[in-house]
Amino acid sequence: METDKLLDILNTASCLKDNTRHSWTPKGRRESVAEHSWRLSLFAYFIKDEFPDVEIDKVIKMCILHDMGEAFTGDIPSFNKTENDEGKELSALFGWVESLPKNFSDELMDLYNEMLQQKTEESKLYKALDKLEAAISHNEADLSTWIDLEYKLNPVYGYDECQYNPYLIELQERVREISLEKIKNKGL
Repeated sequence: METDKLLDILNTASCLKDNTRHSWTPKGRRESVAEHSWRLSLFAYFIKDEFPDVEIDKVIKMCILHDMGEAFTGDIPSFNKTENDEGKELSALFGWVESLPKNFSDELMDLYNEMLQQKTEESKLYKALDKLEAAISHNEADLSTWIDLEYKLNPVYGYDECQYNPYLIELQERVREISLEKIKNKGL
């Protein structure tokens, strides 16, 4: 790849280090989109033995790249994101993908379309993990960072996405229990 194009790609990706999410870290700092994507990728790697028939390298690519559109739009929490917001993000993302060298553009266009269609095991796994990672992050953050909606949302976040697999059902249930314990322990 041409060096200036590579540097341009890395510069675009660096926006994800500055774009913060609705989530907070355990030490009270806003989490960046890049931090979320990194830990989501780590999450996928460490559960690979639970999914021997899944192409885990593809799942990890999905985890790394799933929020690249937020380099252009910033993060909008799922409970505030509209179809219009989704459209703007996808338009910016696909415009960026089309600007890449053809071999990368073709590969990423296929990957993003697979993620959007949610028909393959890989895309379903990435989506379930994405939801679970957000719930886990909220569980790790101080309860004072939660908004009212999250007391009901966090215990069930990712529930639907996990229902296709026994391991994910068990994992989501444990994340739910931790959420409920956290809420109970704060006297709510």
